[in-house]
Amino acid sequence: MSTLTLPTTLHCGGCIASIQPYFDGEKSIKEWKVNLEAPVKTITVSGENISEKLVEELLHKAGYELLKTAPLDSSLPPIGSSLTTPKGFWSDADKWKRAAFNTFNCLIGCSIGDFGMLLYIQWKHPHISMAVQMGLAIVAGLCTSVMLETAILRIREKFDWNTAFTTALSMSFISMVTMEIAMNLTDFMVTGGKANFNAPGYWAAFALAAIAGFLTPLPYNYYKLKKYNKACH
Repeated sequence: MSTLTLPTTLHCGGCIASIQPYFDGEKSIKEWKVNLEAPVKTITVSGENISEKLVEELLHKAGYELLKTAPLDSSLPPIGSSLTTPKGFWSDADKWKRAAFNTFNCLIGCSIGDFGMLLYIQWKHPHISMAVQMGLAIVAGLCTSVMLETAILRIREKFDWNTAFTTALSMSFISMVTMEIAMNLTDFMVTGGKANFNAPGYWAAFALAAIAGFLTPLPYNYYKLKKYNKACH
């Protein structure tokens, strides 16, 4: 049995949850663990015929990579701690496209719960205060977004339901919260919080809110994807 310890782009519990189905499902691997305490995060894999190529392929399936040049006993600061980004960091067109696709998925999930809750309140409880309506809409949007992301990870990535749920929650929460806040604030500023579904102006306000909800977390999602090769979805 052989053992390899390799530096990776993994950096948190959400990352470990993402790679778990792939490493647990590989029959040649008897044991594996990730060290998140070291400045450079490493993965240690033990088993029969373990190779760097195998580890790299499994990481790549989950959206992560090996750090080819990172020293294992590095005294460098933790990955991602730098306050500056390299020249050209924000000009990766492929990463922007993927970040936009991920953000759009999140927007769909948030919009389902957000709009559905507002529709229900206006129908059943029209006299609820505007602050409570916005709060309930945000919570509903977060719930439906997590549910959608969980289903996507379960179907597309073949995660078990528990892993899919914890991964969706840990990897997407900041994006979803900022999106929900942006959407509801925009809607409130344009309509005053009055959801008049029969008025064309309301749907124009809804479109503006959706655009704001899409654009607000997009740079964050790009940053996470580019910096850590970590998608929020």
